[in-house]
Amino acid sequence: MAVSGRRVPLPVALIRRTVLAVLRGERRRARVSIAFVGRDAIRKLNAVHKGHDHPTDVLSFAMADPAGRTLADVYVCAWVARREARARGIAVREELIRLVVHGTLHALGREHPEHEGRTSSAMWRRQERYVGVLA
Repeated sequence: MAVSGRRVPLPVALIRRTVLAVLRGERRRARVSIAFVGRDAIRKLNAVHKGHDHPTDVLSFAMADPAGRTLADVYVCAWVARREARARGIAVREELIRLVVHGTLHALGREHPEHEGRTSSAMWRRQERYVGVLA
C-alpha cells in the first residue's frame, strides 16, 4: 500500500489502518494507493475521467492484475473534504477517513446511486459502519 501527496492530512498509519480495515471487512485482497491531491488536480482528473469540470472529494480507479487481484488508485482532495466537513459540522479528520473508506469501497466494485438515495444505499450504510469504527 502506498500513500502520497505534497501534504498528507492524516497520519499515514491511520490511512493504512483504514484501508486494511475495509479490505478485511470486505474479505478482499487488493493493492491500494491513496494520493492526496489539490483542488486543481482533482478537478482535472474529474474532467478527464468523469466528464465533470469541477473539483470533487474522491475518485477511484481500479483494474485487475493478471492474478485477478485488484490494483487501485484512490485520489482524495483535502480542500473539498474541509469544505464538506465545515458544511456538515463534522471534524475534517472524520470526513477524510470517510473519503478513504468511500474510495476504497468504490475500488472494490461497490456502487451507489449518484443523487437521490445515495445516503440510504447499501454502500453508504457499509461505509458509515467503517467510519463509525475508525473515526
